Amino acid sequence: MFRSLRFRLPALFLAGIALTGLVSTVIAFGLFRNYTQSQAQHELRREATGLTQLYAEQANRAQEQDKAPPFFQAGKLEAASGNRLFYVGLPFFSGQASGLRRLPKSAIDWPAIQSGETVEFEFTPPGETRNFLAVAHPLYLEEEGPPFGALVVATPQAQLQDQAMRLVARLAIALAVGLVITAVFAWYLSGRITRPVRRLAKAADEVAEGHYNTNVPDVPGRDEIADLANSFRQMTERLAEAEELERNFLMTVSHELRTPLTAIRGHVEALREGLVEDPETRRASLNVIAAEAGRLERLVGDVLDLAKLDMHRFTVLREEVDMARLLERAHAVFAEEAKRRGIDYEQEVEAEPVIVSDGDRVLQIITNLLANAFRWTPDGGRVDISLRSENGRIHVAAEDTGPGIGPEEQERIFRPFWTHDGKGTGLGLAIAKELALALGGRIELDSEVGRGSRFELVLPSQHV
Repeated sequence: MFRSLRFRLPALFLAGIALTGLVSTVIAFGLFRNYTQSQAQHELRREATGLTQLYAEQANRAQEQDKAPPFFQAGKLEAASGNRLFYVGLPFFSGQASGLRRLPKSAIDWPAIQSGETVEFEFTPPGETRNFLAVAHPLYLEEEGPPFGALVVATPQAQLQDQAMRLVARLAIALAVGLVITAVFAWYLSGRITRPVRRLAKAADEVAEGHYNTNVPDVPGRDEIADLANSFRQMTERLAEAEELERNFLMTVSHELRTPLTAIRGHVEALREGLVEDPETRRASLNVIAAEAGRLERLVGDVLDLAKLDMHRFTVLREEVDMARLLERAHAVFAEEAKRRGIDYEQEVEAEPVIVSDGDRVLQIITNLLANAFRWTPDGGRVDISLRSENGRIHVAAEDTGPGIGPEEQERIFRPFWTHDGKGTGLGLAIAKELALALGGRIELDSEVGRGSRFELVLPSQHV
């Protein structure tokens, strides 16, 4: 469970949030502590200034009126302000205590007080174990002259720490609640993500066992998981189709091999047993044997060519190729078939370019395109082959008046072993396409159902 994506997704998500919350809390704690300390120092400075003026005014009034000084209750002032009050210096109420705790001059920066500065410092009062943050303000009883002493207002630093800790506690509670809510949401979300992934993994296991007709789960939406499911579905469909094509190819090749072998065997047996004595009949039998052997050679050659192309072990020759003469050779291959079937068979040469390429392979591509055109053109139809040069490229087009090809089949016909009617090996157009790519060109198709097809070989004038 702990290694599953269902657990690791929310775990990593929560770990990231927890780390972010921890860093944020540490930063917030430091900022709040600095802020509270700054505010405390400001309040202590303000309070020290006010109380110093109050004590100075009362002391001066008592001296001017020759009256007993008022009794200040330091304890009540401390209770009202929440701070501790201390005094450093000479007594300023003659004959009466001020009620303030006394500190030695060594407790503060006395020279700074004598120069009229307000001093901020930290100290531990006598009899205390806590550290205090304090502000000492000079006390003047005369307008001129050095300060008479200094009034010290102090607050325990523990109170400031307590405020910061209360903030940290509240942040921790908020973080814990947020983590719980996020964990529930993350667990639900990870389930939504991993559920189709697990179903796809199960389907992948079935495909790995050879079950290409596996039902791939349909994932709604347009996210990456949905794209993965669609791609996987297309892959399984292609694998199932490839398996079907391979099976059909094996059956077709078996039939294609068996037919000429049967004919060859029959004529060889007749010749060997002396059943054919007439020279003319003997010559006809030998012609049949030669024709069927050529048929077998072409079939084996197609299979070998496709295997070489798939393994990228195909060698391309570099030679000068007269395209007009090559087109005449290709045209002549099907002249007799066109005459026999009453097909109007014309060639059109608009240019006579000479290119650097592999002449035999270019001829093989053109003859494969013509063979496909003659296969699908009905008797009495029309097949045209043309040659032109345009923008540094050579265009050889084979056009027929066959049934045409639908949009959904125009990509499939270039796949190995695929045929529209389930007959033939399905290798001609596949080999032509791969050879065109190997020669630096391409094959373009323009076809509509009911109006025939136009296959066009496009080659560069100079193949490097």
